[in-house]
Amino acid sequence: MFTKVLIANRGEIAVRILRACRELGIATVAVYSTADQRALHVRMADEAVWVGEPPAGQSYLVAERILEAAQKTGAQAIHPGYGFLSENAAFARAVQQAGLVFIGPPPEAIEIMGDKGQARARMQAAGVPVAPGYQGPDDLDTLIEKAHEIGFPLLVKAAAGGGGKGMRVVGEGADLASAIDGARHEALQAFGDQRLILERYIPNARHIEFQILADAYSNVLHLFERECSVQRRHQKIIEESPSPFLDASLRNEMGQAAVTAARVVGYKNAGTIEFIVDPQTRRYYFLEMNTRLQVEHAVTEQVTGLDLVQAQFRIASGERLELTQRDLQSRGHAIECRVYAEDPANQFLPATGRLLRYIEPKGPGVRVDSGATTGDEISIYYDPLISKVITWAEDRTSAIRKMEAALRETILLGVTQNVQFLQDVLADPDFRSGTYNTTWVENRFTDWQPPQCALPPEVLAAAALIQFQPDEVEGQGTSVQYDPYSPWGISSGFRMGER
Repeated sequence: MFTKVLIANRGEIAVRILRACRELGIATVAVYSTADQRALHVRMADEAVWVGEPPAGQSYLVAERILEAAQKTGAQAIHPGYGFLSENAAFARAVQQAGLVFIGPPPEAIEIMGDKGQARARMQAAGVPVAPGYQGPDDLDTLIEKAHEIGFPLLVKAAAGGGGKGMRVVGEGADLASAIDGARHEALQAFGDQRLILERYIPNARHIEFQILADAYSNVLHLFERECSVQRRHQKIIEESPSPFLDASLRNEMGQAAVTAARVVGYKNAGTIEFIVDPQTRRYYFLEMNTRLQVEHAVTEQVTGLDLVQAQFRIASGERLELTQRDLQSRGHAIECRVYAEDPANQFLPATGRLLRYIEPKGPGVRVDSGATTGDEISIYYDPLISKVITWAEDRTSAIRKMEAALRETILLGVTQNVQFLQDVLADPDFRSGTYNTTWVENRFTDWQPPQCALPPEVLAAAALIQFQPDEVEGQGTSVQYDPYSPWGISSGFRMGER
């Protein structure tokens, strides 16, 4: 096992990796930009190295500075977390060439699965189902010809990257040329690569992914599925396991397809195979592979009892997986809600500001992965994820109820955030029955607005800045009892100074 590891990331995932290192007795090195010099991950690490100014392109994405920090501090390995350099094959190769260990898959696997066209071709050759589509020369005339062969509706997708960037849904041929132009421009801006592929669009699809672990001894396991269909702007906000859609037969079939997909590219370490499922036919199609740790990995940890970050370290240090597929069981039900600094009432636009008051929920079966504390600044430079709230219970209904209670206890003041929106999603009959899909949020919550706050802004500001001792808040002659369960809820869902 390594004695010192550098964590090439920030926020909640850096804190998550730091905690895994502590349990394994590994010394840690954090990296930080000027904006993060007082961040939680910096305060928790054994050492910290400044790598540049706040824009990621001047700090967290500068591979040379990350490598220099690792070598200067004597780190033996680098864990990239997710985002930033985590799926950058050139960076993974540079880490190896520097004599360090990259906590992730081989660069070759990152390259293959990072290219959607090449990944589709590999999956087709291996017998893994892929949606009808096209990958190849992508001049405008060829794409238009192939699009009409595939039929509408279809997706125009960036061959590189992911996260919904460089992707357009095209309903008819008249919209195709402009969609291609828009997707190409966005892909070039986001990934520096304007190549495109085409895929048949599946309306009302389910987005279901399988967690993979693979070691250097040809052992490949799937750790069951996560349902990720509750999305906005092609970004996940709620994940759960097991999926309320799958039965045992389909779960087994998709799990084996995920294992095959990992094997065919020589995958090692943790990764995720993502599928789109047609709810009408129950047919599934390979979507992509995330060649890194997923944001929602905690869901799998809760139902399997495994620590995926520690497993990453063990695999990277040369250990063999001790489990077989038969040893693995999924127990109970887990749900994860992503708490973002964003405005659900305004197209989920990111929000910034200082966390004037942040208290996380606690209790049996409640887990919070966070990289922020009271007083921290949510800046314009990085993803607005504040924390992930995860609940586990013996069944889905109980896990939902536990999550609702946890969100009611979440005290988060100072920035616009989505806690109240998450509560409303959980309470919706469609979510309760498990009948949602990837377009459900944008269709169901089009005109969503937070409830009006009964307290004046001065009271909210005072509540944010004191410690709630005694349990009274005074403002403009008004005295209110602090109660995290109250319907007006100081605890969540309100904009400071607006309501």
